[in-house]
Amino acid sequence: MKQFTYIAGSLFLVVALATDIQAQVLPNFGGERAGLSALSFLKNDMSTRSMGLGGASVALEGDAYSIINNPAALTDVRNQSFALSSLFLGGGVNQSFVGANIPLKDKVSNLAFSINALNSGEMEERTEFQPNGTGRKVYVSNMAFGATYARQLSALFSAGVTLKYVYEGIAGYTNHTATVDVAFLYKTDFKDLKFAVMVQNFGGNSSLGAEEDIPVIFNRRTGTALESNTVPTVFSLGASFVPWKVERQSLLAAIQLNHPNDNAENFRLGLEYQYAEVFFARAGYKISVQDQDWPTFGFGVRSRLGGHPFYIDYGVNPTNHIGFQHNIGLRFIINRDER
Repeated sequence: MKQFTYIAGSLFLVVALATDIQAQVLPNFGGERAGLSALSFLKNDMSTRSMGLGGASVALEGDAYSIINNPAALTDVRNQSFALSSLFLGGGVNQSFVGANIPLKDKVSNLAFSINALNSGEMEERTEFQPNGTGRKVYVSNMAFGATYARQLSALFSAGVTLKYVYEGIAGYTNHTATVDVAFLYKTDFKDLKFAVMVQNFGGNSSLGAEEDIPVIFNRRTGTALESNTVPTVFSLGASFVPWKVERQSLLAAIQLNHPNDNAENFRLGLEYQYAEVFFARAGYKISVQDQDWPTFGFGVRSRLGGHPFYIDYGVNPTNHIGFQHNIGLRFIINRDER
């Protein structure tokens, strides 16, 4: 218990000093790229567990959320599993994720399928000359359909790839494109130490299109504003290990570096305390992520639905200007009592 108190105190000290470290030591590499990509919903962290850890999840052991965080880790999951999460972004905008993992008979490969969808809800259309509304209702709808294949290449090394078809619809204008995630996971025998690398949302440029022209200069002339934008590609490198473990308790620590193509490089730090594989408490911190200066946190509990393990997870991401973003998730595993 004394060792756990020391580790928890160290995390508190790191979080307390993180703002000064970020401002004085860590440079802002890539901040000038902010806002260059479209389809930003693909960057939202739909893993409830990952949100509680500040996004430091690329090197975690496999579970049903690995479809999002690192498809290579799906090879850790030897039973059919399902994940469902709902992210409340604020302003009435919600995003949902559902995924299913199916281990293959060769016992070294997994297939998975997922749907990631964002919906703005009903919004009133406003224009330059009708700022109080035109009487027309508009919607924003984004969806990504994914198919994942993961394979264990050796006892310590695995790889995974996800192909995604992405749809975007904004007030009658649409966009269709495709992206791919490629990930690798390497395990060691020292304190459950793992290393991982992942390229997420790799793809080409795309743009909105419609049958009609988009007006760009009102009351003067009209034209089309079908600008082409990149997808939000992110290169992630991370590690995790278990520095403290006793009979019924353990503490997992994780760190991750993200290099996005549309924003500054940033770091993620996370800790997860586990008691008897029944209760999980999580905390994390993001460094060099604008307008997110507060620690993230979350928890999870395990129960049973019949003879099958059933997890309920909750994560919170505090922001500077739009308040708390909440993520609620469910995980369900068929038959055996393991993640």
